[in-house]
Amino acid sequence: MTLEQLKEIKAKNHDIVMVRKLVAEEGAKLAENTAYRKQVLVCGGTGCTSSNSRLVIEALEKELAEKGLNDVLVIKTGCFGLCALGPIMIVYPEGSFYSQVTPKEVPEIVAGHLVPGGEPVKKYLYSETVHEDGSTIPLSETAFYKKQMRIALRNCGVIDPENIEEAIACDAYFALAKVLTEMTPQNVIDELLKAGLRGRGGAGFPTGRKWAFAMAQNNDVKYVCCNADEGDPGAFMDRSVLEGDPHSVIEAMAIAGYTIGSKQGYVYVRAEYPIAVERLGIAIKQALGLLGKNILGTGFDFDIDIRLGAGAFVCGEETALMTSIEGHRGEPRPRPPFPAIKGLFGKPTILNNVETYANISPIILKGSDWYSSIGTEGSKGTKVFALGGKINNVGLVEVPMGTTIREIVEEIGGGVPNGKKFKAAQTGGPSGGCISAEYMDVPIDYDNLTKIGSMMGSGGMIILDEDTCMVDISKFYLEFTVDESCGKCTPCRIGTKKLLDYLTKITEGKAELEDLDKIRELANHMKSSSLCALGQTAANPILSTMNAFGDEYIAHIKDKKCPAGVCKALLSFSIDADKCRGCTLCARNCPVGAISGKVKEPHVIDTDKCIKCGLCISNCRFNAVVKK
Repeated sequence: MTLEQLKEIKAKNHDIVMVRKLVAEEGAKLAENTAYRKQVLVCGGTGCTSSNSRLVIEALEKELAEKGLNDVLVIKTGCFGLCALGPIMIVYPEGSFYSQVTPKEVPEIVAGHLVPGGEPVKKYLYSETVHEDGSTIPLSETAFYKKQMRIALRNCGVIDPENIEEAIACDAYFALAKVLTEMTPQNVIDELLKAGLRGRGGAGFPTGRKWAFAMAQNNDVKYVCCNADEGDPGAFMDRSVLEGDPHSVIEAMAIAGYTIGSKQGYVYVRAEYPIAVERLGIAIKQALGLLGKNILGTGFDFDIDIRLGAGAFVCGEETALMTSIEGHRGEPRPRPPFPAIKGLFGKPTILNNVETYANISPIILKGSDWYSSIGTEGSKGTKVFALGGKINNVGLVEVPMGTTIREIVEEIGGGVPNGKKFKAAQTGGPSGGCISAEYMDVPIDYDNLTKIGSMMGSGGMIILDEDTCMVDISKFYLEFTVDESCGKCTPCRIGTKKLLDYLTKITEGKAELEDLDKIRELANHMKSSSLCALGQTAANPILSTMNAFGDEYIAHIKDKKCPAGVCKALLSFSIDADKCRGCTLCARNCPVGAISGKVKEPHVIDTDKCIKCGLCISNCRFNAVVKK
């Protein structure tokens, strides 16, 4: 493919795609600029696919065919972000946002909206986009979207990820063309350094510096790797980029290859991401002329292969990932030497995660000054968070660095459900920490999160409410870490298990105050002597919760009580005789026969038999069962 052919493809598809792009970003209406009267975009990301968006697409195509509406274009996209409302369908040029669509609603939407002269079927629209007077607002003006700035996610939910021509219409591969024809490798390094892009996979190491180290190595063989393993519980940022805009990663890896002098790239993606793997494979096949030999006629050669991971969390660590690509058991290697000097197959290698690569092309096309104007002094650009847990608007969020947790939780996230109070935000996955309500107004960036006892990590953000036991949540992450430790080094293999033993003692009411000191001492040993970050950071969830919620640990140890009412060993169930009506529902549903009493008389729980399953509470209509 030549640069002229690239421009021709963009011109051919520009009007079709820009209708969605401009409506999504600016609320514009450009019906006259496209050959199609209507365009219907249905989310085909993992979240909506699991909610049967595929059946919605099939029903839509069937209805349109039966009515002869061949001027309506149906597109299966990647994730729109607002996963809590899936399956999602958007109709352009109006930008009408239909939420939680099922095949049953499709005939009415087609007959009411998609026929010539039709109007949006307002009862199926996302309620926030419809005013009381019946008027509608664009999705970009809703609380979930208006504070977001989509750079890494710029094309997710906008293009068909299986159609390279739509990606090119949104400027895919033009940054690569600019690099190959106008810039030297050092120019690229300088631009990234000036932009201030830091790695989005964990520690936030400056991307330009990493690439510069590899570029400086005098070696004929070098490698470019992409970490798409994404093992943090609740994290789905990288998966969504690969599902919605795989060409952004492919293009950036090619730019990296040109910059450091590499001809081969590898994307390491977990096998549990079948949609991402499939779309990435399709994108690589479609990128003929943009990968391979003599790219854009410049003499630059670069290929990309996919390697599937087996779901080992430790393979998120760069040396373990490279060991796995080489065909060995995924275990970390001592550093130094660092991968930029001796990495994959013993050759100089750079490794970045999906989100980092997704930022490269916009920086090249729009310039480092534009990018560095976004964010904070030490953390430039935006960050994608997978927002989950006790939050109304579960989904994918991309915000400028410096946005506060309060803005994300209360405005973008729609607050905590059921009138519950916000208790903490857990960021950084098993390597991160819990941020209490005291720090809700701290601007989020790499340095600030570290100062308050957490870390950015890859971008998982789990919201916890007042019913969460902070000791139990720490135990959950330790159980995960124990399972995922590769066992290669003693501090991690034994240390994580010992930490879990301490937490188990605390949740069972068998611990002593001295155990808290032992936890801190063990955590320091693990941090200083573990081989990789998995062991070095395994204690972070415990230490952060001990610092911010130390009173809960004390209550478990001294008072033998769980303030949140979560830890079973510290709970007791009883029945309030004044409220009990003797309906017998609790007794009939108790799986161990621990409840006795006559009809229309107060019942009693035998605490020796009770297994604390909670079925009595869920079945009682009179709130007579008391949990302490």
